[in-house]
Amino acid sequence: MIIIKYLHIGIDDTDSPDGMCTTYLASQIINKFEDNGIELVDYPRLIRLNPFARFKTRGNGGVSLKILNDDKSSLAREIVLSEVEKLSMFDCDNTNPGVIFYEGEITKEMQEYAFRAIYEFITIGEAEEFGKSVGCEIHKFKKGRGIIGSIAAISLPLSDYTFELLAYRDSKNFGTKRQIDYDSVYLMDKETFPDTFENIDYSEDYIAIEPKTPCPVLYGIRSNNVEALEVAKGIVKVGEPIVDWCIFKTNQHTDMHIQKAESISDMKQFGCYEVVGEVKNRPTIIDGGHMFFYIFDESGEIECGAYEPTKNFRKIVSHLMPGDMIKVFGGIGEQNTFNIEKFQILKLNDIEYKNPICKCGKRMTSAGKNKGFKCKKCGNKIESDEKVPVKIDRVLENSRFYETPVSARRHLSKPLCRM
Repeated sequence: MIIIKYLHIGIDDTDSPDGMCTTYLASQIINKFEDNGIELVDYPRLIRLNPFARFKTRGNGGVSLKILNDDKSSLAREIVLSEVEKLSMFDCDNTNPGVIFYEGEITKEMQEYAFRAIYEFITIGEAEEFGKSVGCEIHKFKKGRGIIGSIAAISLPLSDYTFELLAYRDSKNFGTKRQIDYDSVYLMDKETFPDTFENIDYSEDYIAIEPKTPCPVLYGIRSNNVEALEVAKGIVKVGEPIVDWCIFKTNQHTDMHIQKAESISDMKQFGCYEVVGEVKNRPTIIDGGHMFFYIFDESGEIECGAYEPTKNFRKIVSHLMPGDMIKVFGGIGEQNTFNIEKFQILKLNDIEYKNPICKCGKRMTSAGKNKGFKCKKCGNKIESDEKVPVKIDRVLENSRFYETPVSARRHLSKPLCRM
C-alpha cells in the first residue's frame, strides 16, 4: 500500500487598503511553484471566515495550497515565506500575516477548529496554541493574526463549494479606474447564468464582478463549476492588461456561516444564525435610511436590521406586519442587532382588527374608553368595544424567500439561485 503524503500551506491576513490581497499573493506563489516544477493538488482554496469577527481583513478570507510532501517541499516553504516577505505591505496596521505548514491528514479536531473560525471569534493566542498542539509549523509576521485563518483555510471540509475566477491587474494600474467593458459583462451574465452568478445587480445597475477597492483584482467571476468560468472569461472584455488569473475553490455563497438556532436566546453576539420568530412591530426607518423591527419567541426578542446599503430590500421588509412568522438568516453585530441577509415567510398574518362598519356604510370611531363605537356620519352608536377581524391582502407570499441585493450581499451568503 502506497501512502501519499501532502503538505498543506495556509496564508492569511496580508490584505491592505493600499493595494494588496491574499489571493494575489497566492497567485504569485503558484506562479513561482510552476516555475520550479511544484504542482498543486486540487485548486487553491479561498476560505471566508466569520463576517462579524472583531478583527478582520476586508473579506476575512484565508488561502490554502496543497502539494505533495516530497523533495521539493523545502523549496516550497522557502518560496511561500519569501513571497509573503516581499509582497505584504507591512506598513499597514491591518497587515499581520500568518503562514502555516502542516504535514499529514486533516484531523477531526482541525475541522472543528475551522468551523469555530467561521462561527465564532478566535484569538491569536488560541490559534497558536491549537496549531502547535496538532503539529503545525507556524510563521507569524508582526502580530501574526493571519495564523487564525491560515489554520482554518487548510482544515475546513467543503461539502458544498463554489469557484471564483480572479483576474489581476498590472501593478502600475492599482488604484486607477478599472477598464472593463460593461456591455460584455451583461452579455456574459446572459450567456452563463445561473452557472455563474452575482455578476450584476440589475436593480441598481451595479457591476458586481468589479471590486470597489484599489486591490490588484481586475474582476472576479463566481460560479458553480470551472467550465462556466472559462466560458465567462472568454466573453468579458477589458481595456487593460490581465497580468495573471487564478481559479479558487471556495466556501463563498454556501451559507456555511449560518448555524441553526433553536431559540432567540440561544444566539450570541458576533455569531451567524437562522432563527424563527414572530414579528412584534411594523418596521420603522431612521435617519440614514436604516430599517428596524423586532422578532420574538418564548425565550426573548431581538432587533432585526435592514440597512441602507440593502436598498430596495428595505421596501420588502417594510411590508412585514405584527403576527407574521418568519425565518431570518444573518448575523449579530456590534450593536447586538440581527443583520438580515435573507428571510423566509413561514406564515403571514392576513387578519387585521379594525373598527366595525356602521349600517350606513361608514367605518365607526371609538366613543371613548369602554364606551363602544359611534358613527360620525349618522350618529349611530354600539356598546361593544370589540374590533372586528378583517381579512387583508398581503404583498408578501407564504413560503417565499426574500434576499438582499447582489450589491449588498456577504461573501458567504447563499443566493436564492443556489438554493
